[in-house]
Amino acid sequence: MTSHPRFALVTGASSGLGREFARQLAATGYGVVLVARNLSGLEQVASELGTTYGVPTEVLAVDLHEPAGRAVVASRLATEVDPIRVLVNNAGYGISGNLAESDHQEEKDHLSIHVSVPLELTQAALPGMLARGDGRVVLVSSVAGYLARGTYSAHKAWGLTLARSLSATYKSRGVVVTAVAPGFTRTEFHQRMKMNVTTIPEFMWLSAERVVSSALRASEAGRSVVIPSLRYKALVALAAVVPRTWHQSGV
Repeated sequence: MTSHPRFALVTGASSGLGREFARQLAATGYGVVLVARNLSGLEQVASELGTTYGVPTEVLAVDLHEPAGRAVVASRLATEVDPIRVLVNNAGYGISGNLAESDHQEEKDHLSIHVSVPLELTQAALPGMLARGDGRVVLVSSVAGYLARGTYSAHKAWGLTLARSLSATYKSRGVVVTAVAPGFTRTEFHQRMKMNVTTIPEFMWLSAERVVSSALRASEAGRSVVIPSLRYKALVALAAVVPRTWHQSGV
């Protein structure tokens, strides 16, 4: 394998925010390791990034719900050949319904992709990063993590807490963990969960480019949490003081 000075690994890299993370990292000279289930989608992204930015790319087409899939990615994160300097835990999705009525296995998978997977992959990446005294981990959270809106909110709140905790623990040793908490973002996310977004006003939408650039700047600056845009910072401040029952009719 040809040595390259900087590599980043992005989960959920075949579309949406993951694809944009890979693009922006490649634009700054990172070789990229692309992780998702969609092999053809990953190969298309890899080809585009290699052609446009001239960086090396790797494709890991795995299902992160499966232990074998997570083991493949964890192994790549732990290797010292072309070590991973930046890990972006982006893979995730939403599910509809409430806990009393939702499918049990679907809830378990939902918990796994948002909590167990980033925990396992971050744990695999940390020893090498700490040994080198250099590393960044990005957790894609959501403003939902500040709200009381079901299991998705609970999972995203976990990411916010983990980022704050790990940054406090490891920042002095050269490793920064950052959670980015966007609101509604123009990706395939809502369509995939068949959510009706026609009532969401235009001013509430963020671009994937803005969310990713905010996350990467915050990570480079050593911040543990970033909320892209003033409108969502204001929403989070409001959510902290209104009754939790009001959250059900909010974002």
